[in-house]
Amino acid sequence: MNPATVFRSGALLTAAGISFGAFGSHGLRTIKPPVSDRQISSFNTASSYFIYNGLALLAISFHPGLVSGVKRYRYAAGMILGGAVVFSGSIFALVLARDRFRFLGPITPVGGLAMIAG
Repeated sequence: MNPATVFRSGALLTAAGISFGAFGSHGLRTIKPPVSDRQISSFNTASSYFIYNGLALLAISFHPGLVSGVKRYRYAAGMILGGAVVFSGSIFALVLARDRFRFLGPITPVGGLAMIAG
């Protein structure tokens, strides 16, 4: 990933996190059947991780190692982006789709590990 792509990914992830957070705080309470407080908390946690990782990608996009093309920095950005999408995306799906995507539960920690590795 080049610096411009990392920057755009970070900006998109941050904006998506803010949007999901707003929906989690206001829109989830209107869904029928009702979403539990625990599910709303999980949804907001996933939104927060989108924001944190988006900010991390924005910071990484200016790192001299990424700008000069050092491969490990490109891998780090990809791991952070992929991990955030898997981690938060699986939580979003679990909350919104309720019982239809239960198989995603065990996938969530894989996204967390990818974020840590990044």
